[in-house]
Amino acid sequence: MTAPTRIALVGCGAIGTAVLELLRDDPALQVTTVVVPADGADAARQAAPGAQVLAAVPAEGIDLVVETAGHAAIEQHVLPALERGTPCVVASVGALSAAGFAERLEAAAVAGRTQVQLIPGAIGAIDALAAARIGGLASVRYTGRKPPKAWKGTPAEQGRDLDALAQATVIFEGSAREAALLYPKNANVAATVSLAGLGLDRTQVRLIADPATAENVHTVEAEGAFGSFELTMRNKPLAANPKTSALTVYSAVRALRNRVAALAI
Repeated sequence: MTAPTRIALVGCGAIGTAVLELLRDDPALQVTTVVVPADGADAARQAAPGAQVLAAVPAEGIDLVVETAGHAAIEQHVLPALERGTPCVVASVGALSAAGFAERLEAAAVAGRTQVQLIPGAIGAIDALAAARIGGLASVRYTGRKPPKAWKGTPAEQGRDLDALAQATVIFEGSAREAALLYPKNANVAATVSLAGLGLDRTQVRLIADPATAENVHTVEAEGAFGSFELTMRNKPLAANPKTSALTVYSAVRALRNRVAALAI
C-alpha cells in the first residue's frame, strides 16, 4: 500500500470538524496536523485526538493543506504553503472577492510550482459553467435563498427585524464582488459561480431571506454560445452552522478523495 496523504487542516470549526469526522476511517487520507489559534487548541485536540495541534502549517511532513477557516487563514497559512510548494485546497472561496487576492493566490502557486484548488462547495454545475465560458458566456445570475436566521449577524439586519419577516424579502441585489464582501459567510457560492463564469463584477447576485424555507436554496442561470441552463439546489444547512450548507463539507471531502483515487470523476 502507498503511504496515506498527510493533511494539514486549517480551521476546526463547524466545517473542519465535519471534515475530520468523514475522513476518520479513510486509509488514504490522514489529517496529521490541525492548525488553529491558541484559543481553539483544546477543541481541536478533542476533534482530532491523533493529530498534532499547531498555530502554523509545518514546513515539512505535509502533503496537502486544506483550508476551512476564512480569508485570514488563507493569508496566514495558505499563501506561505503554496510558496513552499505544498498544494492547497481552499473552501473559503468568497475570500477571493477582495481586490487582487485571487491573483496573489495564483502567483504563490506559480512561485511554488504547485496548485491551489477551489472547491465548488454548496453549488453544482460549476464544471458546466466553466466549460461554457470557453465558448463564450452572455450572462450569469445567482440567487441565494435562505431562512432569516441564516442572515443574522450580517448587513441584512440593518433596518429590518429578521425574526419578524412574514414573506420572502430581497436583502441584497448587485454584483458577486459586492455580495461576497458584504456577506462573506453566506456568499461563497456567489464567488465560486463568478470565478467559474463571467467574473466577480459581471455576475449578478440576488440574496433573499425567506421565512417559508428551512433550506439553503441556490439557483444559477446562465446563457451563452452553448445554450442556457438553470440549476436549483435545495441544500440542508450544516447542523452546527446554519449559514453553511452541508454539501460544502461533502464537496471538500470529495475533492480530497479525488486526489488519491485511481478513478476520479
